[in-house]
Amino acid sequence: MYPAPREEVAYVTCTYRETCIDQPDYLATVDLNPRSPHYGQVIHRLPMPNLKDELHSSGWSAGCTCFDNVNTQRTKLILPSLISSRIYVVDVGSQCRAPRLCKTIEPVEVFWKCNKGYLNVPRSLPNGDILIANVGDPSGNSKGTFAGWTDFELKGNWENECEAPPSGYDFWYQPRHNVLISSAGMALKRAGWGFNPDDLKKGVYGRRLNVWNLSCRTLTQCFDLGEDSLPLSVKFLHNPDAAEGYVSCALSGIIYRFYKCERDNWAVEEVIRIPAKEVAGWIMPKMPGLFDLVISLDDKYLYLSNWLHGDIRQYELSRNCKPRLVGQVFVGGSILRGGPVAVCRDEELKCSPSPWWSRVYGGPSRLQLSLDGKRLYVTNSFYSTWDKQFYPNLVKEGSVMLQIDVDTEKGGLTVNKNFLVDFGKEPCGPCLAHDIHFPSGDSTSNIVA
Repeated sequence: MYPAPREEVAYVTCTYRETCIDQPDYLATVDLNPRSPHYGQVIHRLPMPNLKDELHSSGWSAGCTCFDNVNTQRTKLILPSLISSRIYVVDVGSQCRAPRLCKTIEPVEVFWKCNKGYLNVPRSLPNGDILIANVGDPSGNSKGTFAGWTDFELKGNWENECEAPPSGYDFWYQPRHNVLISSAGMALKRAGWGFNPDDLKKGVYGRRLNVWNLSCRTLTQCFDLGEDSLPLSVKFLHNPDAAEGYVSCALSGIIYRFYKCERDNWAVEEVIRIPAKEVAGWIMPKMPGLFDLVISLDDKYLYLSNWLHGDIRQYELSRNCKPRLVGQVFVGGSILRGGPVAVCRDEELKCSPSPWWSRVYGGPSRLQLSLDGKRLYVTNSFYSTWDKQFYPNLVKEGSVMLQIDVDTEKGGLTVNKNFLVDFGKEPCGPCLAHDIHFPSGDSTSNIVA
């Protein structure tokens, strides 16, 4: 297995937006050292200087492109704001247990230099530049391009003059194949106010997977994954020579494998389909899943979180066949036994799962996997407005962060009942926790040059 130090702290993005608590978002530092007296507790909070930013995704400024060097220093964490379009740069290198804010880029600069807004996933490129995927333009219309910057100065648009994808959300790249793959998102001008079934079939939710030439910064291929499929999370395999990866489609329940087939041409194929559940007492008669995904550093397992159904799945990856389900555990969700939603027909389960713990509201959302693949961490906030719509108790009582113990030999998932970070007990009141990163490296940061 991948030789790496055990993670000792985690940085978790937290927001108060939609909670009726007039406090700024903040970056929480969580103690992950089992030998520490503060294990499983928030040991530091770095508040942002503004309100209602919606800290969502985060990423490192550099040093994330070394596969064989686990001692790479990650000293700056980038925090784009999904709603305000503000960008924060946090110094975690000076004091890893007490980060400090070192730079802020205001929305007007992002609007003026890039004509972009609603910033989401940041990643460092092999040349040291930083790329940030945007979900829309300053008015909230869909737009799937990127903001680029060098030496912590915003430079403008990353892409060269080419057709802009109609929507964007996440991206991943493989330098040795000179390719970047980006997913679609949603029009926050509409979906940002909540999920409305009337928005289906109206172009509010994305449907394309985009292939870019990394060095030329041009769009070369697009795949239509189906109307309202909403492809969100994109991950390549970690092997630097591998020309394949996976994308999860939140509303269609399909996981596609994308791969290089000839020269610089790419193809996609469906490899996992998680059927919607026929329900009563919900906003629609069929309930999709909403997924995040992560791949272990040895490329042996793929993990899915299912925010609405409430389960986390472990699939074994194989070169010559479709992923095989080898582990599954429920940690919340909308279909729990005794809840307000009744399952009328389920193609997978014979009966609804029992509540795991009365304190856990919402469903598993953002995943992060330790470098050795043995500990899977999960938070349960997806996006504050949708949290409030689908899980009002989550907004009222606050998020949690859980640890799932992983069997890396035969497969299998078990909730670690000795670990629970309760963001409902924060000093300023319950908050919503989302993205997770480790300064020692993690399975969603390490991209190989």
